[in-house]
Amino acid sequence: MRLLNRSAGRLSRHRRSPLAGLLVILAGLLLTGGIFTAVANTTAQADQTASNEELVAKGRALFLVSCSFCHGQNGEGVSTENGNQLGPSLVGVGAAAADFQLSTGRMPMAQPGAQVPSKPEAFDDDEIAALSAYVASLGPGPAIPDESDYSIEGLSDEERQAAIARGGQIFLTNCTACHNFQGSGGAMPRGGYAPALHETSAKNIYQALLTGPQNMPNFTNGNLSPEEKRDVIAYLYSLRDMPEYGGFGLGGLGPVPEGMAAWLFGIGLCVGAAVWIAAHTTRSNKKKVDAA
Repeated sequence: MRLLNRSAGRLSRHRRSPLAGLLVILAGLLLTGGIFTAVANTTAQADQTASNEELVAKGRALFLVSCSFCHGQNGEGVSTENGNQLGPSLVGVGAAAADFQLSTGRMPMAQPGAQVPSKPEAFDDDEIAALSAYVASLGPGPAIPDESDYSIEGLSDEERQAAIARGGQIFLTNCTACHNFQGSGGAMPRGGYAPALHETSAKNIYQALLTGPQNMPNFTNGNLSPEEKRDVIAYLYSLRDMPEYGGFGLGGLGPVPEGMAAWLFGIGLCVGAAVWIAAHTTRSNKKKVDAA
């Protein structure tokens, strides 16, 4: 009994200690904070899920009205009786592909053809976000990139120059066959063409590399890392401010327009000068004969 009384006395003294009260308050605060955080996270996740579901539902409604004729009611694609594809399947293309096609105006497509030209957007930003969310719900695919993935604004001068050098090597190795060494574009087989990149936004360049629209191959993050894609963007943006060191660059389209200019103006001037010299010599000789 004495031992029990002594233990109870010690516990009673500890309970009356100011430190014990402080520990009880801290434990209560930690427990309350933990419960509140768990409830808040659950609520936020539920709200985000509900918001995504509403966005997908809005995108599906737009899709059925504007896109299902070519791509099918569930994005499965549509083929004609002759076996030609009216619209490809969108399952697994991802939100990035939908955002690129819609934000550049390539979709909805005006008429079938080898090349889908860019044009003014048919949907506003909210509608594009909804359609992209619906396409993303059809199957896993590349997501819309964050601005931090493609922006070059935060780079220092040294980092920018290094990125331009690396991006130039990547672009010259993989892209110049179609887009030209200055990103001016060029003709492709079967009526297609590679568009000029002088006014393409950084986001759309990144998404084109990621998704490979039309005849373009796609460069996944396994082929080109996000940093390498950003380096390509840095190189293309540097071309926009680069002066024409050789004089009039004729749009940077390469040897065909340069050869035509040399033929029409260079050789043309030489031929004109030869004709003028011959005519002047003939008149001079005639005057000498008449004078004699």
